[in-house]
Amino acid sequence: MAKHPLTVRFWGTRGSVSAPGPAARQFGGDTACVEVSNGPNALIFDAGSGIRRLGLTFSDRKIATADIFFSHCHYDHIIGLPFFSPLFDPAIEVTLWSGHLHGRMTTRQMVEEFMRAPFFPVRTEVFDPDTRYVDFAPGDTLHPPGAAVIHTGALNHTDGAIGYRLESGGKVVAYITDHEHGNPTADATVDHLVAGADVLIIDATYTDAEYPTHRGWGHSTWQHAAALCRNQQVKRLVLFHHRPRRTDSDLAAIEHDARQVFPATIVASDDLEITV
Repeated sequence: MAKHPLTVRFWGTRGSVSAPGPAARQFGGDTACVEVSNGPNALIFDAGSGIRRLGLTFSDRKIATADIFFSHCHYDHIIGLPFFSPLFDPAIEVTLWSGHLHGRMTTRQMVEEFMRAPFFPVRTEVFDPDTRYVDFAPGDTLHPPGAAVIHTGALNHTDGAIGYRLESGGKVVAYITDHEHGNPTADATVDHLVAGADVLIIDATYTDAEYPTHRGWGHSTWQHAAALCRNQQVKRLVLFHHRPRRTDSDLAAIEHDARQVFPATIVASDDLEITV
């Protein structure tokens, strides 16, 4: 991967449920899906509703491999998977990775549980037969196609979640979503995954004012994210996993306030592209 620029593309940035409509024209309404690519290898973090649009770009971009890394399997992070067209294309190698249910359920079982009656009309047999399923344990280091190395760790979220640190060509992109700060073990894991990152994409569902009535819901605040970036020498902060109720004006205000604390802050929007 080091032969090409490292590009981060946001295909879905909402949390909990998609939120399209007039109030979301600027920042978008699709749920979590982030792609990191350089050349023919696409590394995809989560398969929310935004992954459908991503799949439609593959033929024009001549993508050869698609590796999907699940943070976890709550609906907003998997709902788009059956509509990801490369899963039906024998010319594209698709691999699905998960570790948040390690020891309880395999990646294949997780997807099969989601794609079965009465919840879905077809089963995973409709995918290309060469689709691969890979299981890992939190803390494992992963080696997908290309020169990227991905470090993993367990986050603090209901039913579990995985955080990722992607390293390629001397650059680091960290993806930390569906994590609630305050658990010392999980917070230490997050510190390790994000330290010195060029880009940190992180759960910022709530504000500090909202958080007390949502304690234990498995999400964090933009204020905590900004403090984390200062403490861990992160270069650029991308606030992610927006509440469905956030309007464009709400998110613009959060971006303004966050930049007063950590100037290199961006509020993620659908179709945002960052070159690292």
